[in-house]
Amino acid sequence: MNSSKSPGLAGFGVLKNTTCHTEKKISVFFSIIFMTVGILSNSLAIVILMKAYQRFRQKSKASFLLLASGLVVTDLFGHLINGAIAVFVYASDKDWIRFNQSNILCSVFGICMVFFGLCPLFLGSVMAVERCIGVTKPIFHSTKMTSRHVKMMLTMVCLFAVLIALLPILRFRAYQIQASRTWCFYKTEHVEDWEDRFYLLLFSCLGFLALAISFLCNAVTGITLLRVKFKSQQRQGRSHHFEMIIQLLAIMCVSCICWSPFLVTMARIGISEGRSQDTCETILFALRMATWNQILDPWVYILLRKAVLKNLYKITSGCCGVHVMNLHMWELSSIKNSLKVAAISESPGSSKQINLQPLSSMGQ
Repeated sequence: MNSSKSPGLAGFGVLKNTTCHTEKKISVFFSIIFMTVGILSNSLAIVILMKAYQRFRQKSKASFLLLASGLVVTDLFGHLINGAIAVFVYASDKDWIRFNQSNILCSVFGICMVFFGLCPLFLGSVMAVERCIGVTKPIFHSTKMTSRHVKMMLTMVCLFAVLIALLPILRFRAYQIQASRTWCFYKTEHVEDWEDRFYLLLFSCLGFLALAISFLCNAVTGITLLRVKFKSQQRQGRSHHFEMIIQLLAIMCVSCICWSPFLVTMARIGISEGRSQDTCETILFALRMATWNQILDPWVYILLRKAVLKNLYKITSGCCGVHVMNLHMWELSSIKNSLKVAAISESPGSSKQINLQPLSSMGQ
């Protein structure tokens, strides 16, 4: 019987010849720490988002808050579900034959790994597109980017991620227990069939595409903010520009650093047709790096905001003794000011009026 197409046996093929030996105590420690920190950070981010949504109900912020909420909720459930299954596997001494006779748990684990891996990347790219439209086309954003449209985008992103995760099951391809016997994913050992390679390459290509869209949109947003800043020549717009640029740089760096090792590893396995030299330890390291992205997401998107940067400025100016800018510049929110400055720069006659009353009134 071909084990790659038999759901009942496919998951156990790797158990006969396990080439990866991980320290149980260290692995359990990593799983518990990742799950706990992820749950706490995302829960804190959800609380902050709820308070922000109750405090600011402007249309310009509604789309950002909805997308950010979808991101942190997805990360939270990812840590809850995947972390709980991983801890259960460790608690059962990784005896998959005893508790996974029908391969149901491995299939559920694999589906969750793919869904909660791709969905945050997709949401990150959608947030980058939303920010790019909000800064470059503020009038279009305020009139067309309604809460209903944002909810539709969130639904479509989740459904697409679910479809990708269910694709092997729909094709009667079971998810495989990996060499470490601690998690399930696409087949990564002795990959010879074209369909097994296709799933690995599809996951990697979609992940890289999401990162590329985020990088491109964030770059366009950053360049637009810098152009408006230099064009306005106003000190009042400096703080929120710094805030947005710092957020964009943090988002790009964290996503690329955390996800690139895992995506590259999966792509290399898919391209090499089973001749990849990636060991189980290498794959586990790349997986843990990707997990850190879901831990850092709320801190980058939500917590690295005006109040935190203001306190950092106070500490830095106090230590260095250098007064760079006045603290009253931090009083206006980044999104609101970015939209206002961009709208003024796009309006007719902005080149003549950009240094006059509109910008000065924004600082009051």
